[in-house]
Amino acid sequence: MSVWNEVGTALASEFALPDVETVTVIVSRLGCAALLGGIIGWEREAKGRSAGLRTHMLVSVGAALFMMAPLLAETDRGSMTRVIQGIVQGIGFLGAGAILRHERGHRVEGLTTAAGIWLTAAVGMTAGMGQEILALFTAVLALVVFAVLPKVEESSMLAGESEE
Repeated sequence: MSVWNEVGTALASEFALPDVETVTVIVSRLGCAALLGGIIGWEREAKGRSAGLRTHMLVSVGAALFMMAPLLAETDRGSMTRVIQGIVQGIGFLGAGAILRHERGHRVEGLTTAAGIWLTAAVGMTAGMGQEILALFTAVLALVVFAVLPKVEESSMLAGESEE
């Protein structure tokens, strides 16, 4: 065996070059996470929020990757629960950075953005675990919350003003 064959074999082993089935799983899960995170982020960006398309895509893909790496390494369930706990805690810190409290009027802003980042991480984790349909339904539900509920809140506020 030549030196180059040995180097090639060592590199293939080191980089754990997967078979076609594994590559398909990787591409579909990361692609799903990117797409769904992007859709949620696009909605937030369209409304002028500070965390938009890129932030939500990166959060979703990152969460998917954090789930996929141990799954592909065939890590036990106990370790996976610790991975999930770590992601949830880490995203909590990221979301906390989106929350602002104004001194005057004691108004708080950014709670919905923080919750959206948290939910986007959950969507990415779900896609990374191979539950793409659950991730899709959750993302659609999030879009309904972002799009429909502000209109419901606005109409209820207007109805409350007209009663006075």
